[in-house]
Amino acid sequence: MVIPETPAAPALEVSKLAFAYPDGHQALFGVDLRVSRGERVAVLGPNGAGKTTFALHLNGVLSGGSGTVSVAGLEVSKRNLREIRRRVGLVFQDPDDQLFCPTVREDVAFGPQNFGMSDVDGRVLRALSAVGMESVADRSPLHLSGGQRRRVALASVLACDPEILVLDEPSANLEPVARRELAELLPGLGRTMLMVTHDLPFALQICPRSVLIDDGVVVADGPTREILADADLLARHRLELPYGFRLD
Repeated sequence: MVIPETPAAPALEVSKLAFAYPDGHQALFGVDLRVSRGERVAVLGPNGAGKTTFALHLNGVLSGGSGTVSVAGLEVSKRNLREIRRRVGLVFQDPDDQLFCPTVREDVAFGPQNFGMSDVDGRVLRALSAVGMESVADRSPLHLSGGQRRRVALASVLACDPEILVLDEPSANLEPVARRELAELLPGLGRTMLMVTHDLPFALQICPRSVLIDDGVVVADGPTREILADADLLARHRLELPYGFRLD
């Protein structure tokens, strides 16, 4: 059964989200966030700030804490998990966590087939075309470069036509050319996007708005350029721009 979206609802609404791991480590202390449809928002913060823990709540990989998360008006809960995972496409930091089939075509087809979607072949072609990877459809992901695997992982999520794309450190370990190509690709996808990153220049390229998380709470929310221009704010939260990088 397809659950209809609620048109008036924001793409994402998070209220008082708190979470502790089984070992007692409290990773989130009450995160609030509202993202409108079509927005591209960077989630910034130092290592250990709670960014990835937050991202994993958006499609139910992690649960069991307190607070609520809703996607297009649908609450992220156990009973809605299948539809939530169609609506929220999570692209992991390491493409090898996402690609496991013998060919690129099979990897991109896996999601639509799992959700029982129609026109799987068409979805695969459109998703690969969107990321410029249609020419490698019949190759093994193991034989692709890191940047190519990152784009195939993205295609495997796009094939399910998600409401929101959540990207965990998308620029990590990419060579400069692959990083530039990804930066050129992402804004043209026309999706609501949350990008978890500590790559501040990459966030500036992709996301007009940024949310800064540290110690499990939101400490700043505003235009990316303004947040990155606040040297005191960045220093307090153990972030800094690369040496010589200029905002103007």
